[in-house]
Amino acid sequence: MNDEERLSRAISLTQVLRPPRQALATFGATNIEYYLVTQPIYADGASEETVVRRGRVVANRPRIVTPYYLSQVEGFSADARRYLGKLMAAHGPHAPGIYYTYRNEPGGLDIASDDLPTVLERINKEIDEKDNPLAVIIQGLDEMWDVSLMKFIFEMTENSFGENVRELSSRGLLRVDDEGVPQGARLRIEEMFSQLHRGAVKPGELKDELERWGLFEAYQDRFLAMFRR
Repeated sequence: MNDEERLSRAISLTQVLRPPRQALATFGATNIEYYLVTQPIYADGASEETVVRRGRVVANRPRIVTPYYLSQVEGFSADARRYLGKLMAAHGPHAPGIYYTYRNEPGGLDIASDDLPTVLERINKEIDEKDNPLAVIIQGLDEMWDVSLMKFIFEMTENSFGENVRELSSRGLLRVDDEGVPQGARLRIEEMFSQLHRGAVKPGELKDELERWGLFEAYQDRFLAMFRR
C-alpha cells in the first residue's frame, strides 16, 4: 500500500470504543485521559496480545481569532495562506472564529498478554473506579496509532464547537469592535498584561499577540511602561 492507502486504512479502522462524557471546555483547559488499544504490529491477526498506550491530551482554552489574526501567525504553508486569503475574501478579515490548540502527553506503553475483550473489560473497570468523565478508549492501527488519536481529537473538537460558540456568543465575546478585534481577544490581551506583571508570560509573547492583532501602537505606551517601574 502507498502512503495514502495506509492513511485511509488507519482512519477507517479507528473506533472510539468509550467516548468522553463531557465536551471541550469553553473557558478553560480540558484534560483528556486516553487509552489507545491496538493489535501488535507483528501480529498475524490471531494474536492474544494487546498493546495499550496511555496518555493525556490537553486541550488549551479555545482562543477567539480572525482570518486577519491567523494571517499574521508564522509557520503556515503557502497553501494555508492561500486558504486564509479565501476566508478573508468570503467572510471579511475580521470574522471571528475559534482556534483550538492541543498538547499530547504520552504516559507509557504496555503489551498485555490478553486478547482485546479482556483488556477492554479491565480498562473500563479502571475508568469506572476513577469516575473520570474525560476518559476515552480508542482502538486503532498499531503502526499509525497517532493518526487514530488525531482523528479522535478532530471529532471531539467538531462535536464541541457548537456549544463553545454558543457560550462565547452569549457573553458577547465574539462581538467585533471598530478595529476588527473581538471582545474575547481584548480580554485575552488584558489577561496577558496581568500575566506579564506577575512574570507568568514573557514580554515577547505579549508583543507578538499585540502585533498579530495590529494593536501594538495602540498599546505601546502601556507596554513600555511595564519596564519603567
